[in-house]
Amino acid sequence: MPVELAFESLGEGPPVVILHGLFGAGRNWTQMAQALATDHRVILPDARNHGASPWSESMSYPDMAQDVAALIEREGLQQPVVIGHSMGGKTAMALALAQPQAIGGMAVIDIAPQPYADQFGTYVAAMRSLDVAAATSRRELQQALATKLGPTAPVDFLLQNLRRHGERFDWRINLMATSMCMGDLCGFPQALPPCCYDGPALFVHGADSDYVPPDAVPGIRALFPQAELLSIPDAGHWVHADQPAALLAVLQDWLRRVGSIATTTHKR
Repeated sequence: MPVELAFESLGEGPPVVILHGLFGAGRNWTQMAQALATDHRVILPDARNHGASPWSESMSYPDMAQDVAALIEREGLQQPVVIGHSMGGKTAMALALAQPQAIGGMAVIDIAPQPYADQFGTYVAAMRSLDVAAATSRRELQQALATKLGPTAPVDFLLQNLRRHGERFDWRINLMATSMCMGDLCGFPQALPPCCYDGPALFVHGADSDYVPPDAVPGIRALFPQAELLSIPDAGHWVHADQPAALLAVLQDWLRRVGSIATTTHKR
């Protein structure tokens, strides 16, 4: 059963829905959304178990795709373009394959329709091991998490999930469900309809990331035959943080072309 996702809405015009990645929230994409909102209505949902959205025991991609489909229906969005990063990209792909009529295009950022090794279980375990309720400051928790994970871990990003209620801290993210569902999150569902999505599709990856290796390309093209693949230099997995201007330019150009295709099709 879909959960009712919390979201923010910016701008007016053709709709765009941006789906964040694991440990993130819609607000992580605010800067990008503000730029796109000059020509579009941009929706920034929080995924289930993230941000202000409800918690659930399941985090399968078909379920999360249903959440987005329900949001699209509730808001009366007419075939929005769906942009997704990492976990959000897999959710976008699951939605496109299951309900292609619901969207007008799909852009996937630094992820492919394939399983990955678990790179995030250690983050979840370290976050769960912190006694956040007993902590007296955010700095205390930052130091503790950095000690557990090491100097290269994205500690500040992970701590965006920390919130304070009066004198106590707790987590916005459902760490228990995330831990239990890590297999689903690292995988890609095999039980989707045996078809492809032949609408507009863009796959953008960071040139310094290993999430979209060359051997992933045949799988992308099999499921998304209209896919355009682009690489952004000097960017890792978090392309929107490493090279925001370059990613924005790519998305704006692609959205213009998708809008032109939609207009031409409508006129016919």
